[in-house]
Amino acid sequence: MPYGLHRLLHDPGAILGLILVTLVVLTALFADQLAPFGPTEGSLTNAKRPETWQERGLPGHLLGTDQLGQDILSRVIYCARVSLTVAFFGVLLASAIGVTLGLSAGYLGGRVDALVSGAVNLLLSFPYLVLVIIVAPVFGRLLLTVILIFGITDAPVFARLVRGEVLRLRGQDYVTAVRGLGAPAWRIMLLHLLPNLVGPLVTLMTFEMSAMIFYEAGLSFLGLSVPPEVPSWGNMLALGRSFLYIYPWMSIYPGLAISLTAFGVNLLGDWVRDVMDPRLRHAD
Repeated sequence: MPYGLHRLLHDPGAILGLILVTLVVLTALFADQLAPFGPTEGSLTNAKRPETWQERGLPGHLLGTDQLGQDILSRVIYCARVSLTVAFFGVLLASAIGVTLGLSAGYLGGRVDALVSGAVNLLLSFPYLVLVIIVAPVFGRLLLTVILIFGITDAPVFARLVRGEVLRLRGQDYVTAVRGLGAPAWRIMLLHLLPNLVGPLVTLMTFEMSAMIFYEAGLSFLGLSVPPEVPSWGNMLALGRSFLYIYPWMSIYPGLAISLTAFGVNLLGDWVRDVMDPRLRHAD
């Protein structure tokens, strides 16, 4: 049995994480088929109704409706698309930029290392959310803009990790041997150093995806992410905060969706870290 599968079957947390992440991904992919209503479909006559099992609940609206009469369950389902899209592509962009900079700085050294390290340290000196809040209004409130902002502002985390690993690996015998055979720097970085960075990178990517889900929700709540008409969990929280004590279901369910999704990704990230760690493999 493969080690990863063996580890998964003996880790209840990893199984739970896999189930949660799979459910969220399937929900996002098949939102059109799963949602009983459209994300912006509503009627003011059905506004502010509680869950179906409550006294004023409507049979067709399982989790109730918001102040515009929009179905909470349908909006929660459609919002999964925005959060997963931002987290997935944001992490891909951040890792691509960070790996490129980290490899160059760690292997080439000298002025390249000084320039990259200076830029990375400068960006990391700012609190992450503060930096995003400053940059977000400049580029506008579009989904692509949010992905670009997350990708650029999160890239230093990947650059620092990759640089540190490359500094450790470039003195290894196999790198010295390949360099002695006259291999160009780009070939050494791509074919000999990068494959040895897969484990730490995959682990970091899973945890950064979880963080980006929270960050996107936080920016939407502050009005700095996608426009209000775009269904996102953060927008739902922002719209429901004025009615939190009167109609709590407007905020409870999007908040629960955010928490469960991030929790599942974190559990899955723990499993990935354990699988990629050779010390744990030998311990087993």
